[in-house]
Amino acid sequence: MDRVFSHRELIDMAASLFEAGGLRKEDAETIARDLVSADLRGLTSHGVSRIPMYLERIRRGVVNPRPEIKSTQTAPAAILLDGDDGMGFLASHRAVEEGTALAEKTGIAVVGVHKSTHFGMSASYVQQAVEAGYVCMAFTNSSPALAPVGAKVAFLGAAPLAAGIPGGKNSPDYILDMAMTIIARGKIRVAATNNEEIPLGLALDSDGKPTTDAKKAFAGVCLPFGGPKGAALAMLMDLLSGMFTGANYGGDVKSLYFDHSAPQNVGHIFFFMKPDLFIPREELAARMDEFYRRLTNLPKADGCKRIMMPGEPEAEKTKARMENGIPLSENIVKDIRQTAELYKIALGPKFD
Repeated sequence: MDRVFSHRELIDMAASLFEAGGLRKEDAETIARDLVSADLRGLTSHGVSRIPMYLERIRRGVVNPRPEIKSTQTAPAAILLDGDDGMGFLASHRAVEEGTALAEKTGIAVVGVHKSTHFGMSASYVQQAVEAGYVCMAFTNSSPALAPVGAKVAFLGAAPLAAGIPGGKNSPDYILDMAMTIIARGKIRVAATNNEEIPLGLALDSDGKPTTDAKKAFAGVCLPFGGPKGAALAMLMDLLSGMFTGANYGGDVKSLYFDHSAPQNVGHIFFFMKPDLFIPREELAARMDEFYRRLTNLPKADGCKRIMMPGEPEAEKTKARMENGIPLSENIVKDIRQTAELYKIALGPKFD
């Protein structure tokens, strides 16, 4: 039986743990909000379930709890951020702030980030840019999770691609967030935590054999969506966000879970565009409304009740969970409780 928590309860819990782990109060709250935002959207794999792992990496000295992020403008419309081996959330939010400010002047802007770490849910950053009124694409590389075509070992990351476009007056924002694997590796991790099986065809074990055992899959190789197409896109994420920014790439990004020998040096790259580069914002909003009207009025396939924009199902789940609470499995609650005990933090009776 899952336990149900309000979003505020989980934010307060997460912030208290990160602050106890050495983060500045404002940084702890930023990361807490991002994690709970993932849980609200139904992305449990990127929510508070990750707290124990993130704090372990800080304790082992491979993540800097108080980074001094440095910004260098490398071209009129380009910025490079040095994340100082801090939590990727912090460098990425800074990237959106600086990138949108620069795009306001230049029309388009690109921000690269190196010396970063796992940055959580990609949708957080495109949503931040969209709420500020900008079009955004966000790429990141990550530790090896899938094999290129023809290989039998993990080399490329699950490396998500995210994109956001502001909606109109009567249409939602377009928010895309997708991994290059058939299923996000974090979802396999959650299944392993909960001792659940996964469907056949999602992953291979460490010997390269198909498996439904989530623990073996998590230690093995994820399969790319669309076969060669997904693998090729994962390669693009690694080249652009890793190689181009000076971050680790080509299989060198350290595993979040299994390698505590050194900082990850993850790379991210963000692209920003003012929405009125070509037509006025009012016209763009009207065209977005018309696009959404045409989309939602298309003839529906058998079994389809409603056609939606990417990001719309997650927005509706967020609304429902804001009202009804966020479910967490007993195993996730147990992991969080054990982490709190390490820091001598009392989480309250709901975590007992």
